[in-house]
This record gives sequence, C-alpha cells and structure tokens, in this order.
Amino acid sequence: MPLEAPLEPASALVAQLNERFKHHSAGDVLAHALQDPMIGRPAVVSSFGAESVVLLHLLATLDKSVPVLFLDTEMLFPETLAYQKDLTRFLGLTDVRRVKPDREELFAQDPDGILHLADPDACCALRKTRPLNRALQGFEAWVTGRKRFQSASRANLEFFELDAQNRIKINPLAHWTSQDVTDYITNNRLPRHPLVSGRLPSLGCMPCTAEIHATDDLRSGRWKGQAKTECGIHLSPPAAAQAPAATGQVVVTDQGFGPDYWDQANGRETRDLASDVDPSTVDFTDVQKIRIDFPTFADGRGFTIARQLRLAGFSGVLRARGHVIADQYAMARRSGFDEVEISPELARRQPESDWVFRANWRAHDYQSRLRG
Repeated sequence: MPLEAPLEPASALVAQLNERFKHHSAGDVLAHALQDPMIGRPAVVSSFGAESVVLLHLLATLDKSVPVLFLDTEMLFPETLAYQKDLTRFLGLTDVRRVKPDREELFAQDPDGILHLADPDACCALRKTRPLNRALQGFEAWVTGRKRFQSASRANLEFFELDAQNRIKINPLAHWTSQDVTDYITNNRLPRHPLVSGRLPSLGCMPCTAEIHATDDLRSGRWKGQAKTECGIHLSPPAAAQAPAATGQVVVTDQGFGPDYWDQANGRETRDLASDVDPSTVDFTDVQKIRIDFPTFADGRGFTIARQLRLAGFSGVLRARGHVIADQYAMARRSGFDEVEISPELARRQPESDWVFRANWRAHDYQSRLRG
C-alpha cells in the first residue's frame, strides 16, 4: 500500500483486517502483518521497556530479519540501554536500528536537556515523534506492543489502525491481559527488564518515569501528576464525522480550527519562506505576515527559522504551513509561530480536540519576551 494512499481505501482495509482477525491470536496477526502485500513493508517499533520482550520474542519466532526501530531518546535509563543489547543478542534479531534525535535540533531546542521540565510535549516531539517519523520513511506499516489493559486511553485498541501519516499500524497484543504477558514471559523463560517491579511497571525516559501505587493504571507513572498520558507517537486518526466541512486549508490556533484568511493581495505585507531559507537574509521591513513551509513531518528546520526571526525582531504573524502534526503544535508555539496551516485531510485524521489539547502549553510568554 503506497504511503500516500487515500484515507478511505486504507480505512476500508483496516476495517476488513479487524473483522477477519477479531478472533485470532497475536501470533496470527503478526504473521499476517509481516507478509501481506496490501499492508506493505513493516517495521517493529520497540522501547525495549518493561513488556517489550513479548512482542520481540514473537517476532523472533517468525522472522529475525524484520527491522526493529529502537527509540533512544538519550534520556533512557542505563539499564534500558544494556537490556536492549542483551535482548537483541538473546533473541538473535539481526536488524535493530537505534533511532536518535537530530543533533542540530537538540542543540537548537534543548541544549541543556531540560526541555521536559517546561514542555514535555515539545520534548517528546523532539526526542521521539520526529525521530520516529524520519525512521519510518520507506516503511508502509509498523508494529507496536500496545495493549488495552495498559491505560484508559488504550481501552478500545484494535489489532489494526491507521496512524497520522496514513500508515497501517499493527497491535498484535491489543487484547492481551496483564496475566497473559506474565504467563508468556514465564513460560518462555524470557529475560525481564532489570528495573521492572511492582511499583515501576512501565518504563520511559528517566526524568518522566516514577513509581506508582498498586491501584494505579500501569502507565500512570509516566508523566506522573500531569494530564499527559502519551508521548505522541501513537496518534489515532479521527472518525470521518469529525472532519471539518471546509474544503480549503484549515488554520489552527490555540482556540482550534478556523478558515484560512491569508491575504496576499499586497506583496509587501506577506512573505512565503522555504524550509531551507537563511533567516539572516530575510528582509521583513513592512512585512506583516510570514508563512514558513514544512515540506515533511520530519523536517524541523521551520522551528529554527521562526525562532531566529523572532530573535531578529520580527513581530508580525508567523504561520507554519504544510506537514505539521498536532504533537508538534506546542513546539511551533514555543518557536514563535502564531498559527499552523494544515490540509483538510490532515484535519480529518487529527481532529480539533487533538490540537486544542496541546494549546495548553506552558510558554505563552515566549513571544512577548522576544517582542519586548
């Protein structure tokens, strides 16, 4: 299935697969996902965390050569990094790819490694979402180890779904219980993550992982005390009924969706910039509005351009245009953008609620400080 396939046929295929495999085992679902040409070339995405060994062992029994994308945020526990190496050798996986954040983006956006304290959404976008989007280029599907019992937000998880980029995402363990996981690990004598315990059942980055109480959801130790429950790589597309009625471009602000009002009648007042422009060469004299292109979801150069324009004194409207997803909205605002322009199709896949949720970011004074 091509990456740019229309939403409707992909949705129909997902519905057919879920109906066909609704009574099948995790092994059947994974085996089919690895060989169905309609699904396309898959990669397995793994955190090598508390329960990762189950999915990786299932994969190893089927095909050890399938690419496994390991998201190394550079903030993981040392035990996780050691476990990744040990488990890779134990299972005989031959194509584990360590995915890291872009060095230039890290230097520009989080040089001191403290972004998670001010804006955890932006930190996740920088260290997880954008690196994964880059790593998934060339793949048409991906496999996760998510399960319904892990949290309320995953309670209705299906075997097959679409992600924000219209790739098919496969969740072979969706219907497993906590006891299923424990039994599988025990019966197959699989090595456990060294940090797993009753009070630390879900592992992410060190600064954002905490112990939990016995009655808590298993993932409640992630971003404890915050409304945040997901890093952002698992964004589900909305139902068709949630799509905006407008046929033109959709403008996103802190208040939600709105129509596109951009007026280029006077060339001296508006300016469109490519993602590779040198901000130091931009003359914004008499320019009231600047629009910066984002040619791909993984291209973060526009964030740097916006920040440098603000630092240089531009006080007009800044708009990010193109391939920007809801999980990147907080970073866009922190970088100096006032709004985002997206296509109606992306607005259908990521409804207004996804964007408004991220509008409650904690750095609204960023632009005011730059503008004086």
